[in-house]
Amino acid sequence: MPTIDDFNWDDLRFFLRAAQTKTLAGAARSMGVEHSTIGRRLSALEHALGAPLVLRGPDGLTLTPLGERVAPLVEEVERAVSAVRAAAKSQAERVRLSVPQALTGLFTQALASWRLDHADISLEIIGANRPPDLKRGEVDLAVLVKNVTDDDLVRRTIGEVGWSLYAADTYLARRSAAIDPHDLSGHEIVALASDSTAAPAAKWLAEHAAKATVVSRSNASASLVAAAVAGAGLALLPCFLAEVEPTLKRLTPDVLTKHPVWLVYRREHRVAEPIRVVIRFVIDLMRKHAGQLKGITRG
Repeated sequence: MPTIDDFNWDDLRFFLRAAQTKTLAGAARSMGVEHSTIGRRLSALEHALGAPLVLRGPDGLTLTPLGERVAPLVEEVERAVSAVRAAAKSQAERVRLSVPQALTGLFTQALASWRLDHADISLEIIGANRPPDLKRGEVDLAVLVKNVTDDDLVRRTIGEVGWSLYAADTYLARRSAAIDPHDLSGHEIVALASDSTAAPAAKWLAEHAAKATVVSRSNASASLVAAAVAGAGLALLPCFLAEVEPTLKRLTPDVLTKHPVWLVYRREHRVAEPIRVVIRFVIDLMRKHAGQLKGITRG
């Protein structure tokens, strides 16, 4: 024999529509089913509860005292379910993408045109040099210049960033020493912090600028560019950032060092359509600017 714990929660929807429309036919029309279905689901719910919820008469349906008590409770359930669905939909359509600060401009410049075709997705671009904790849900996707190894994360190589040597005319005018890109002895330089996430560039400086005078350090590429533009010293810089600065001169056509760039995300995120759309956006954007990023073409 059914108990009160056995009733089908879905039957509550049928009861609520019947209570609101006052007829089986009205409830059936609102739910797009046959009126016999409404009657059957109502009877099943009443049988499970062990008491009638409605009285059927020639003028339609009348709520019993229990029906009067239950109807507003079911309305609250429906509002809660709607709120849950809305929250889930909002979360599903919001994608948080972490990008190294040096690359933020590349992505934000492309965002407006991308949104013309994807206005239903709220893409939040977060510029940060600290790698985010993807497993704790800080972001959904991350563009990283530092390798990660974790079986729970998908890692895709999406390009590489080339670095070369630059200086402002103001620095070159006050320094008479010849500049050998592979030996910066005697020069003043602005350098990456030794713990920078752009490790290959920091390593290159350690090998080729050991006898240079470091006048400024930073782990932010934009700060290095600003110092170089001000004439503070020579700077090993990402080519795609330095090439757009008219006051900086590239001192060698060679790409002196480079490092790969990865797109990283949790495995389960691959099933979400908004995530897949943003993955394609990131890959296409990096591919479009591949030469500029590698330093083999000018910005």
